[in-house]
Amino acid sequence: MTTYTTTVHGLATDVRLPDGPGPFPTVLVRTPYDRRAHRAELRGWTARGFAAVAQDVRGRFASPGEWRPYEDEAADGAETARWIRGRPWSDGRLVASGASYAAHCALVLALEAPGDARPDAVLAAVPALGAADTAREPSGVERLLTRAGWWAAHGDRPDSDDSALDKALAADPDLPAHLPLLDLPRRLGRELPSWPGVWRRRDRGRLVALGAEARVPLLAVGGHHDHFAEDTVELWRRWGGPSARLLMGPWGHGLTTAPGPDADPAHRVRLGDLYARWARAALAGRLAGGRSGAVALGGSPLWTAADTEGEPYAPRLRPLRGTAFTADPERPVLSGDLTVPADGAPDRCVLVTAPLPRPLDLLGPARVRLRARADTPSADWAARLVALTPEGRAERLAVGIVRRAEPPGRYTEFTVPLGRPARRLRAGTRLRLEIAGHHFPAHARNPHTGEDPVTATRLTASAREVDPACLGLLLSALRTRPRPTDPEEEIPR
Repeated sequence: MTTYTTTVHGLATDVRLPDGPGPFPTVLVRTPYDRRAHRAELRGWTARGFAAVAQDVRGRFASPGEWRPYEDEAADGAETARWIRGRPWSDGRLVASGASYAAHCALVLALEAPGDARPDAVLAAVPALGAADTAREPSGVERLLTRAGWWAAHGDRPDSDDSALDKALAADPDLPAHLPLLDLPRRLGRELPSWPGVWRRRDRGRLVALGAEARVPLLAVGGHHDHFAEDTVELWRRWGGPSARLLMGPWGHGLTTAPGPDADPAHRVRLGDLYARWARAALAGRLAGGRSGAVALGGSPLWTAADTEGEPYAPRLRPLRGTAFTADPERPVLSGDLTVPADGAPDRCVLVTAPLPRPLDLLGPARVRLRARADTPSADWAARLVALTPEGRAERLAVGIVRRAEPPGRYTEFTVPLGRPARRLRAGTRLRLEIAGHHFPAHARNPHTGEDPVTATRLTASAREVDPACLGLLLSALRTRPRPTDPEEEIPR
């Protein structure tokens, strides 16, 4: 095998070629996380007959220039794609591949670059679709912790420090609570001139909309526990190319089945082999048309077809406490704590179901329907669904949060989406639903004053009331066992 490092229009680039005369199809990975970290991945691609190229994006690691996240990748990727197609070892066929930010690089190359530079297929794993998509929920609520962590680790610097936020939190555990949020860089002891721009972007959904006009095959890979899971599914559902495949398992952003309540040995997939088989089929035009794929049912060894959805299921909920509660941003409900206070003034509305008489398979959309009111002009409504196992453990199933601006004191009806749970629940499990005003620090605190949570310096409490007669948890449940699917057969089909 041949390996060399070069520059492509100034950007540091590693090239690895298989043995043999070639020419070869090529896989391109453009990354802000150090191209050298992809050397094992490049070896995997070349062992399977592909030329493989990894490149540091502009302004990162060995590539000079200004690092402007989400701004230069289509143009730089286009120059690199043209360069690859001009090499004697390239047969002209190109797969753009990547995970997280690198998936963004692959997608904008396919959707925004000039036609002669666009790849022939796109592999997007846990895609960070864009600045606005990563910073906010669809309702506009700010994803504080993940953005603070990413910008602390990677923002406005040529290298990375993945532990930057953890070190800052060790020194100041209350770091996310300091106001205004725009002041975070000073408290980190860092210059982060791009931090304010993170929150000005409002073009959420742009790449998904462009994907509807795509003309190349897509493989979208995500995890049920990844914060971009809904974006991954929506990209697959809206993709306009000749074929779109979805692979979703009980994984986090790193696509690993770490020990957990819903992981099963059957969910361990040989991703390298699967990616290569899909890429060969995509480049050869052998993929069946349309959207398909495989989704793992957590808590079981089952994989099923990606288009499988359960039928509507509305479990009966019994209010425990807090149909009237106070959402106090000085004492917010914490995103990482599943315990519920049993005494004191209620800080959330809590409802539970009876124990399940038999196992229940959840697969498909979930949402909470509410009739409620707040005495402040702006209010966030966070819904958290928790499984209470027969042994007494609390396991988070889903979270959703929406921002509402209503006349103070007026009851209004609205819905809080909870994503698409894919989970088998054992008999004896109870469901607990919490309705709160905050989900912090995963999400920024609404100050309740009508001010922007990013710039606000003043917080006020918000009195809430939930009408229990008009509150419904709507799930999707399978009535019969779904047809098993083998992802290693379904994805390259």
